[in-house]
Amino acid sequence: MTDQQRTLRHDILQRMLEVAQHLSASANVTDILAVIVNAMRDTLDAERATVFEYDPAGRELFSTVAHGLGKAGSASIPPDDAGDGPSAIDEIRIPCDFGLAGQCAQERRIINVPDAYADDRFNPEIDNRTGFRTRSILTVPLLAYDGELIGVAQVLNKRGRAFAAEDEQIAAALASHAAVAIKRGRLIEDQLVREKLQRDLQLARSIQQSTFPKCLPALAGFAIDAWSEPAEETGGDAYDVIGYHADTTNAPTLASAHDANRAVLLLADATGHGIGPALSVTQVRAMLRMAVRIGAGLPQIVHHMNKQLCDDLPPGRFVTAWLGELNATDHTLRSFSAGQAPLLRYDAARDTFDKVESDAPPFGIMSDLDIEIAPPIAMRPGDIFAVISDGIFEAVDRGGRQFGADRVIDLLSVHHHRSPRRIMEAVRDAVNEFTDARPASDDRTAIIIKRTEQ
Repeated sequence: MTDQQRTLRHDILQRMLEVAQHLSASANVTDILAVIVNAMRDTLDAERATVFEYDPAGRELFSTVAHGLGKAGSASIPPDDAGDGPSAIDEIRIPCDFGLAGQCAQERRIINVPDAYADDRFNPEIDNRTGFRTRSILTVPLLAYDGELIGVAQVLNKRGRAFAAEDEQIAAALASHAAVAIKRGRLIEDQLVREKLQRDLQLARSIQQSTFPKCLPALAGFAIDAWSEPAEETGGDAYDVIGYHADTTNAPTLASAHDANRAVLLLADATGHGIGPALSVTQVRAMLRMAVRIGAGLPQIVHHMNKQLCDDLPPGRFVTAWLGELNATDHTLRSFSAGQAPLLRYDAARDTFDKVESDAPPFGIMSDLDIEIAPPIAMRPGDIFAVISDGIFEAVDRGGRQFGADRVIDLLSVHHHRSPRRIMEAVRDAVNEFTDARPASDDRTAIIIKRTEQ
């Protein structure tokens, strides 16, 4: 080996060491790609380089950083010392079995083409678009330590000659560093996205939970309990109990927990669970609060709520909802259910339970909803009215059996003499035991109203 060859090899090794240090110093994928394309070009004494990453979901190769393909109006990635650095480009996507890059990805081996235009696999489209003339191409697979395909690098136009076997060895060494760096960068990037998403979900949960009543109004002659447990950080279920005081003109005044003589109640269940349904039921709750403030009656609330949801919800989405007006003066409950069923009513005098079906389809499906509010239900001492979401009825055990409405009725029968809070605890405990306390697959929400002995 001549002194010139030793010097050249030393320079290459030094360059590769610097590249490895640069790659390990950054977790930003764009910066990593810029280092790789510059290293491939400069270490191999070529004119240009491109890195294609592999998208296994779409089985495609895509590139966002390359030499000589800067997109109009975009800011270039900071150039290297040669002053001709890579640019951010409009994303190029190709099937993973297309052209030289695709064959390299499929066969996971280096492809060395000394004359691009003499090879049928070469696609001259970019040359035609940019005016660049590709002569020779070295295409190199980027493989992780476990053999996973991370991408493909292409180096164009070795200066003065075609790429030699020694260039292939250098490219393979660079590719191994590049693949590890890209994979590490993507993993860190994904982790940061997941952490941000988790923070956002926790914030959304906190906001949603804060919309639930901090304390329920105490109406003379009644006891009320309500509970909701989302299946995810945020849920598609919501409830509300709004106490107000109505005078002889029935003008409502929102009241403190101990001054109310009436209450409007809501249980809403949007299709699905998660962020989207949580937004829908939060909207329902907000509309209800505003309606109560302006003194709207139950028929008006139902009409306008349904109209608005028909306007806002995308096709295939809807909200089942139960709305009730509880009157402590005459001890009655007016009830309307849009797809929320069965409702459970316990008649203490007869010691019987009735399953009450819904009055109309869910909100958000038919803009011209046929609204007919049934006459008020007389609530006598000991009577119970329970509204329970399907996340409780449809909770399943390990054998796939549903908890069902009959088990809820059995529980209410056993515990009907107890307070709504104790009844709610019994239902929750029974569902947890039935499901072996496994995570819920759907949101669980319930409202229990009981006429006391007063």
